[in-house]
Amino acid sequence: MRKLLTVCLGNYCRSPFAQVALTRRGGTAVTVRSAGLIGKWQDQPANPSMINAARRLGLDLTHHRGRQITMEDLEWADDVLAMDAAVLDTLRAIDDGHNAHKLSLYLPGRDVPDPMGQDESTFNACSVVIEAGTALYTGRRRQQSG
Repeated sequence: MRKLLTVCLGNYCRSPFAQVALTRRGGTAVTVRSAGLIGKWQDQPANPSMINAARRLGLDLTHHRGRQITMEDLEWADDVLAMDAAVLDTLRAIDDGHNAHKLSLYLPGRDVPDPMGQDESTFNACSVVIEAGTALYTGRRRQQSG
């Protein structure tokens, strides 16, 4: 089973959505966790606009509670997927070097724009981008098993 960790700034919008989207797409082939760099939304639900965007795509984010990343999270994961280059740079700075090979952008060469503070349509667009990206991490396994 492949272990994926999605990371954004606060574990409030992008990474929680990526967690549920990757879990649905990957099924039993993956275990997915999410975390944020900061603890501002620790133990808080996901952003209401992201919950709505998830619902539109048939995903349930209502059970999510924010959490801040730990070194144990980095050790646990096979792949650590940063939502943007700034998050990736911070992960590289806090990593002790043992996990550098695991760190990458969720979308190779491209940021997933942060919808925080934007309107509902921006959250919807963000969720579609993240959902499309799930194929990068689960597609091969799906094709091989199908």
